[in-house]
Amino acid sequence: MRIYGINPVVEALRAKRVTAIRVSARADDRLTSIVKMAEQQGIPVRRAPGDELARFSRGGAHQGVVADVDEAGSVSVEELVAGAAGVPLIVVLDQIEDPHNVGAILRTADAAGCDGVVRQSRHAARLDGAAAKASAGAVAHVKIAEVVNIARVLEGLKAVGVWTVGLAGDAPKSYVGVDLSLPTALVVGAEGTGLRRLVRERCDVLASIPMHGHVQSLNVSVAAGIVLFEALRQRRLKRVE
Repeated sequence: MRIYGINPVVEALRAKRVTAIRVSARADDRLTSIVKMAEQQGIPVRRAPGDELARFSRGGAHQGVVADVDEAGSVSVEELVAGAAGVPLIVVLDQIEDPHNVGAILRTADAAGCDGVVRQSRHAARLDGAAAKASAGAVAHVKIAEVVNIARVLEGLKAVGVWTVGLAGDAPKSYVGVDLSLPTALVVGAEGTGLRRLVRERCDVLASIPMHGHVQSLNVSVAAGIVLFEALRQRRLKRVE
């Protein structure tokens, strides 16, 4: 797997997943720091011209560095639940194929301390390149469970006591009225199409984010962030009680 950009490469180095690095011959302080981190781990570093970096990043904003990394092994949904640090908080992606949205959701999931992300192995964005860049390096840290059938996974989550909450713009219930202090799997669908019918039907509850302006929808990564941090707020209040 190949990633590019300063933050994604730094985080992959911290996660000990980098196997090789190409870096601009015109290194600044940040790139020099990356080279030192790589050398300390015994990772081969190649000085490369700009056209080579552009080719290996497929025209992406590489910021002078491209890295080859080992792909993290997929974990099971059961492992995500069992390995939760506290009350499980999981994000389920229903056919989100835009790599920028996937990367942004991974970044938010990491910031919110989620226990992991579940996504379908088919019709899913690659986790290198643009997704890794949009995640600001979170792709190196967030546990990801690749599954075949999202609807079936929701049934399994409910069976182990995880509350499944689907985000849907047409849902009459507001997300602030949902008890997110419980073990929760937040289910989000692709922009434009939203959650598929079978996935909607498997959710314990559907919730919406009330819109008060002229635009009637939010980017899926923004919507996920709003609800994840509402979950953190509710959980903090419950601990205080």
